[in-house]
Amino acid sequence: MNDMSSEQGSPASILLIDDHPLLRKGVKQLIELDTDLEVVAEASNANDGVAAALEHEPDLILLDLNMPEINGIETLKMLREEGVDSRVVVFTVSDNEEDVVAALKAGADGYLLKDMEPEELLNNLNQAALGKMVISDRLTTLLAQALQSKRTAKGPDISSLTPRERQIIKLIAAGLPNKLIARKLSITEGTVKVHVKHLLKKLNLRSRVEVAVWAVQEGIK
Repeated sequence: MNDMSSEQGSPASILLIDDHPLLRKGVKQLIELDTDLEVVAEASNANDGVAAALEHEPDLILLDLNMPEINGIETLKMLREEGVDSRVVVFTVSDNEEDVVAALKAGADGYLLKDMEPEELLNNLNQAALGKMVISDRLTTLLAQALQSKRTAKGPDISSLTPRERQIIKLIAAGLPNKLIARKLSITEGTVKVHVKHLLKKLNLRSRVEVAVWAVQEGIK
């Protein structure tokens, strides 16, 4: 899979997983207007979605949250368990705090609401395809509050972080994927993954998005 496909001229490949055919058609027609994005496959349920992800190895998966039988959160877990490393953006009508937090804990790279403007959706998909984390604007405050309430009494211990971990946090907060962080710091992508795993544990956070929001809260730049 090519993380930087849209920077090198070829469109970023997208898989749509949503049980509403009309919505899939509308989103596909919208994406066709953008030469940097391309829908390579569609699925209406979790099992077909996982199979399509394994077959096409898309750069980006746009995943509905409220699907019958197996919902979006469980589908996301299935994708990660199968080793799918595509960026996954949840696309839903739900602005419920628990849904947002559950999606991010399960490994989502973004959370967008279906009521956004078409141009805004395309802009967010382009950002996500380049490795940036995307969250609908009105959810950012909600997520920050959720993080605030779930912290331990003493909060994350910033002093426990190594200089390298602090560097990586700044780059995560800037929206860089592991591959670009590795390139910037002249270390391997595997080493970056190990550092990210350690700093998540130290900070009692569950995902890169939580790290980014926390870094902004703490003024880490």
